[in-house]
Amino acid sequence: MLKDGEFDNDLDDGAPRTWGTSITVGGTVYATSLFWQPLQNPNDPMQEIEETSSAVLEGADLFCIKGGRAPQFGICVSQEGYKSGQYVAACSLVTAMDNLSSFVGVFKTDDGWWYTCVRNDIILSDGDMLFLSEDEAKSQFMSMLAVPDWGMRIAPQEWGIEDTQEVSLSELMQRGAKAKLQKIKGLRGTKLLLIIVLSLLIGGWLISSLIDKLLFTPVKKPVVVPIRPKAVVEQKVEVKPIPKPWEKLANPSTFMENCFHGVKQITDLTPPGWTIGNITCTGTSVATSWARNAGFISIAKEAIDKTDIKLAGYGFDPNGNSFTASINLPPLDTLESPPTYNMTDLRYTINNEFQILNLPISLINGSVSVPSNQPNVPPVTFNKLIFGINSPHNPLIWMGLLMKYSGLEINLITYSPSGGMWHYEGAIYVL
Repeated sequence: MLKDGEFDNDLDDGAPRTWGTSITVGGTVYATSLFWQPLQNPNDPMQEIEETSSAVLEGADLFCIKGGRAPQFGICVSQEGYKSGQYVAACSLVTAMDNLSSFVGVFKTDDGWWYTCVRNDIILSDGDMLFLSEDEAKSQFMSMLAVPDWGMRIAPQEWGIEDTQEVSLSELMQRGAKAKLQKIKGLRGTKLLLIIVLSLLIGGWLISSLIDKLLFTPVKKPVVVPIRPKAVVEQKVEVKPIPKPWEKLANPSTFMENCFHGVKQITDLTPPGWTIGNITCTGTSVATSWARNAGFISIAKEAIDKTDIKLAGYGFDPNGNSFTASINLPPLDTLESPPTYNMTDLRYTINNEFQILNLPISLINGSVSVPSNQPNVPPVTFNKLIFGINSPHNPLIWMGLLMKYSGLEINLITYSPSGGMWHYEGAIYVL
């Protein structure tokens, strides 16, 4: 997940930018590297988009909406080369692959290596990045490769990574929907005044026509024909209750315990001359990768063969310069944890608590739509507050701080051994 200000270094005039803003596929230019966030109210999105753009990505003035099962919006800054009316690559790709709820991939293009990551129909906040360096794109891809339950893993064929396939990006983009970037504050100034004037002119014409019709058109007497009323038989349809997401949540306490012990296990695997990368934990598995420095592949293989850790799987890249491994963790138990706060009160309470602790936290409104699976019964939307936390403290410490919030779910925990930092992603359901 991108943190507030993560793009700041790339936006500095003195720092070279490591990411690109567009790719050309089949003669069409598509915008990439948007910052994606969940959309709580698809029927009236502008206030939500304006608030997020001003709070999360400074200078953001363009947006695009992705519909579907999990509505989202992406934002970007026109000063970086984006243009209003430009097609958005992620929207075309996701709609073309609508049959898959989760996939991760890298597409090699003339403009760079486009990394995409969609999990449970949601484009991750850093899941739409055009890397200018092949090594950075490959490193990002490898860090997510060992995470289980991907519907598809896509990578260039020359990478030679097992369980991946190369897919024609041109064919996918032709099948996908063509969504465009729009101005966040498009109806302002002259345009807004023009629309108001046109509305007044049209309204005056309608009123004039109505008066003319009422005052000067002869009134015809209606012919009344008696009709025998039909008997109406009221049919009662039994509507089954729609399950609420918090009625069966993965136990956050078990999730954090699993991650703590899983990370501790996998960091014990330290082949000499190899450097461990960021570790990703989904609650039921832990995965990471190692990069070769001064070591050899034989040293890494020997360390793997002699370790007491029960690895779920491992694999070296074709050049023998990196390898990934994962560990299966115990299954998560579930619990019922109904929300106790509304959105306003929860946001206030969390902000106040983290200000007292002098710790930063990212808060974004979110929602989930639960289908009824019943004819003529619409889905129900449940709101939640999505959070992201960076901290040097491990999950056992955060367990006590977070478990007091009912309706809590933890979705992902990552750990950076080089920086000693933990990153937590989750949500709290609201009334």
